[in-house]
Amino acid sequence: MTMIPRERVPYSAIVDRPKMKLPDDGKIIVWTIVNLEVWDISKPMARQVIPAPTGAVLLPDVANWSWHEYGMRVGFWRFHELYQKLGIKPTLSINARVCEDYPRVAQACLDAGWEFMGHSYQQGPIHLEPDQPAMIKRSLDVIEKFTGKRPVGWLGPGLTQTNETPDHLAAAGVKYIGDWVYDEEPTEIQTEHGPLITIPYTVENNDIPMMAVQHHEASYWTQKCIDTFDRLYQEGSDRPRVMAIAIHPYISGQPFRIKYLEEVYKHMAKHTGVMHWNGEQILDWYQTARKTAK
Repeated sequence: MTMIPRERVPYSAIVDRPKMKLPDDGKIIVWTIVNLEVWDISKPMARQVIPAPTGAVLLPDVANWSWHEYGMRVGFWRFHELYQKLGIKPTLSINARVCEDYPRVAQACLDAGWEFMGHSYQQGPIHLEPDQPAMIKRSLDVIEKFTGKRPVGWLGPGLTQTNETPDHLAAAGVKYIGDWVYDEEPTEIQTEHGPLITIPYTVENNDIPMMAVQHHEASYWTQKCIDTFDRLYQEGSDRPRVMAIAIHPYISGQPFRIKYLEEVYKHMAKHTGVMHWNGEQILDWYQTARKTAK
């Protein structure tokens, strides 16, 4: 029987749960997610930075396709340089088709030790997929063939999912998802094929809603990330929290925005007890820490 979200997980107040501990007196987990996508030129673009002159979307939409393409050609490499310098290995939320259309980019991520997380085959709402299980299997198969390892995590494109999606993901062997942005700790949701762990992704410290949708300046996004970090770091002395940062190379990889991303990490580097973990590391910690939580 298909379940709606509330039926998959009971309400839980964070203050009522046993407290989990991080190793080495850690206070906060920072989960960095780099999103890499393929925008099919034959379809409407996933985002638009410039509207059509008449207001009607016409195909092909070369202008907005090129905007995204810039991120893969140029913006991504600013991310790559930054994380190499910092020694951080992000989670890569990747359309599987990136491995086929942009193997140079995918290989750089693999060589750098980034975690590959499933993100559909190509960018588009899951609601429009005619066969979700087939799409999920194809996505995981392509990534596994490229990397030699099957992904354990999943993020829906645009955080889209239907009521059936968690069941399909669990059936395919996925262990954690980022689509449920409702907490600051991992949680467990029920599916027809066993539990799925949710890891706190973000729609707030995410450059698409902040800059592409709400049109805030990059400096505002930076301050928002720093303010989030400061509060969670403070609260982490009592109960460790997870803070996600979600970025896209065609947005934060722009030359006029990259320094604002760099400023976030400069601020965090001034603090001790900060764990820069990928999704699989957070999953492993949660599965162990909750057994000994008090």
